[in-house]
Amino acid sequence: MSARKLYAGAKLRETRQKLALTQKDFAAKLGVSLPYLNQMENNNRPVSTTVVLALAQEFGFDVTELSTGDAERMVSDMREALADPVFTDPPPLTDLRLTASNAPALAKAFLDLHRAYRQTHERLASLDEALGREDSRMQPSPWDEVRDFFHYCDNYIDAVDRAAEHFAGADRSRPVREIAEAKLASLGITITHTDAGKLRHYDRDSRTLSLSSRAEPETRTFQMLLQIALLTQDKLLEATLDLARFQSDAARAIAKIGLANYFAGAALMPYTAILQAAQQHRHDLEILANSFGASIEQVCHRLSTLQRPGAKGVPFFFVRVDQAGTITKRHSATRLQFARFGGACPLWNVHRAFETPGRFLRQLAETPDGVRYISLARDVSKPGGSFGAPVRRFAIALGCEIKHADALVYADDLDLTNAKAFEPIGISCRICERTQCHQRSVPPLERRLQVEPDERGVLPYTVD
Repeated sequence: MSARKLYAGAKLRETRQKLALTQKDFAAKLGVSLPYLNQMENNNRPVSTTVVLALAQEFGFDVTELSTGDAERMVSDMREALADPVFTDPPPLTDLRLTASNAPALAKAFLDLHRAYRQTHERLASLDEALGREDSRMQPSPWDEVRDFFHYCDNYIDAVDRAAEHFAGADRSRPVREIAEAKLASLGITITHTDAGKLRHYDRDSRTLSLSSRAEPETRTFQMLLQIALLTQDKLLEATLDLARFQSDAARAIAKIGLANYFAGAALMPYTAILQAAQQHRHDLEILANSFGASIEQVCHRLSTLQRPGAKGVPFFFVRVDQAGTITKRHSATRLQFARFGGACPLWNVHRAFETPGRFLRQLAETPDGVRYISLARDVSKPGGSFGAPVRRFAIALGCEIKHADALVYADDLDLTNAKAFEPIGISCRICERTQCHQRSVPPLERRLQVEPDERGVLPYTVD
């Protein structure tokens, strides 16, 4: 555990309630007094080392689940929402942290409300034709709703992950592609390859699965596994969707495809196998991609999901951006969070990956809260497969806190002890606290500005 005090009252209270214990009984089992437990559950005191050890010894509790990851993410999301100009006097950071720790349901309700407001504002700004329709009530975007579902699950869905691992089997001498082909054959499904524009098409009447001959082999394998998930795991996927309680049919439909994608990635790279291989090869992405017949992007995404209780991997962040800098995929099991809307910090190496195609870029970075990271970035090109076909270009980044650097082969020759080696990065300009950033696009919301007509520095204003 780090030296930072651990306030986890909500998680502690949730654990007690799951065990169906009174505060008195729970305090006795943890070896603390009733008032002391009450103070910890209300975040008036940090969780003590004695309690952490008792949780592990008495209940077999994975103490890493006491981390403040969810609270930190919620604080980041609230700060971004409060950066909206509609809020003229946002509350201090300490209040946000208390809300996220003590009243997470209230914080989530606030975020839902702001998201609904923002969507309504966007509809008005674009003269959305939904105005006046019966279905024009305020709702979160289905896409955002699904993204938040995976985000707050730490991008790990245990039941789906284990089902995929069971499907792939323990014997890795047989490629997953062969297992997928055999499974489809046993279902009476014929696989064909076509030059048509669709990556995958399943004809239910003829029971034919058509895959694009232009796609890379690992992509075709992934699409077979995705189709298998939709055909054989429907009950599991629907049960998971029932628990999520999405607000619209569109969100549920998007989430179902997301869960099928999750199954495909987990079957291509089964949990125990990928975790062991990642540890053995120190997360060498190229070795892992070759070992599992996967793409670099698929490996990076999979590594960011290895958060199984009792067998967690390195907590990574993973992000994909397009050439405009817009985030198209994002997940973080670390304290580093991404802007919910728009692009990532321009000082981050993920943007420079487009300039050096085919190469891994390494960066030591430090966020305004003082946390240091190692970030790995690379461009990803997805060719159309023929002359004149459009090429989709993205950049991906994978990283973790510097305390895990020994587990990464990419950190071997970097000077991790040199403070000057760490580049300052942020989340988004409106909530970034750095006052002298030469790439700042808009002023920080929570600071006062001074404009001097007779002076001009890096920025056209100074920040108090």
